[in-house]
Amino acid sequence: MEQIASNLTENQRNETCSLIKETVGNFADLHIKPFVRKWDEEQHFPKEIFNQLGELGLMGMLVPEEYGGSGLGYREYVTAIIALSKVDPSVGLSMAAHNSLCTNHILMFGNAEQKKKYLPQLASGSWLGAWGLTEPNTGSDAGNMSTVAVKDGDDWILNGSKNFITNGQSADVLIVITRTGQPGDKHGATAFIIDRGTTGFSSGRKEDKLGMRASETVELLFQDCRISDSQRLGEIGEGFIQSLKVLDGGRISIAALGVGTAQGAYEAALAYSKQRHQFGKPISGFQAIQFKLADMYTDIQASSLLTFHAAELKDQGKKVTLPSAVAKYHSSETAVRVANDAVQVFGGYGFTKDYPVEKFYRDSKLCTIGEGTSEIQKMVISKEILTD
Repeated sequence: MEQIASNLTENQRNETCSLIKETVGNFADLHIKPFVRKWDEEQHFPKEIFNQLGELGLMGMLVPEEYGGSGLGYREYVTAIIALSKVDPSVGLSMAAHNSLCTNHILMFGNAEQKKKYLPQLASGSWLGAWGLTEPNTGSDAGNMSTVAVKDGDDWILNGSKNFITNGQSADVLIVITRTGQPGDKHGATAFIIDRGTTGFSSGRKEDKLGMRASETVELLFQDCRISDSQRLGEIGEGFIQSLKVLDGGRISIAALGVGTAQGAYEAALAYSKQRHQFGKPISGFQAIQFKLADMYTDIQASSLLTFHAAELKDQGKKVTLPSAVAKYHSSETAVRVANDAVQVFGGYGFTKDYPVEKFYRDSKLCTIGEGTSEIQKMVISKEILTD
């Protein structure tokens, strides 16, 4: 991935990003925007949209061309997530989980046979991917997960459950992290690829959420689920370490999700401020509104720079634990602040479903929780700067 991206000149990469931004924006306006409210109210997961995104090359952006992917880098990928999330953050979230978590985990740690089997189908959008780490009693404390995998001859038997899994009901392929050693041991977890339809595996309850309602979030259930050792990703005991490396890239995805969510809310507020008249002039003529818009714009610009900086370092093959945590923390908190101010600009109308900002307001909160809460990001950041 890094090599392919580096083969393009700076101008070529900029042109590619501009084309992605325009293409994704046009697609979202035509195929997503008219249905945003309906999908949100019905909690409908539009799986067909991801098939279409696959046709555009967006479901395997980070996958090399030899496996049917677009062979692009994180800069291009971040551009696409932002463009989607400006219209519907739910779609951006599900695309991110597919690309940077499930597909990228196989790309980073799968063997040749696994890559050949799974990556082309995932990259094309024919198959949807999900990734399972979180459990009911071990959210941020993933080292003490209770889902276990026990070796039985040439097979493994899985028992336990995962929750808050994005795409978990509709996914064709799932990556699941299980405990194969002692609780708390950083070498006590192992990752496996689970195919939909595997005996002993099922999807459980779908969460009824505050926001991101068109992105399904469900629990995964394993009851004497037997899988072949050929489904194991990497070495036994390396699952948790793999997860941390996957999450470094995943946090860049959520940072981009935050930027897009904030951008969508800001643009709606900016347009409304020019149209809404009070006391004989547009409310954009009042300093109180002008200052809100200035703060929103400034925060978004800072978040965008942090996110693309982390993406650039990722494309260069550098360690991104610190910059991805910084980008994720700043962008997610920015999304919440900007969405809150956007509702304020709209006043009473911002509290209704007739305008888009109430949805951005609800959606934005997930950015501060998913793939590590803001508090976890501050723990990561402080650890990195104190041990540097």
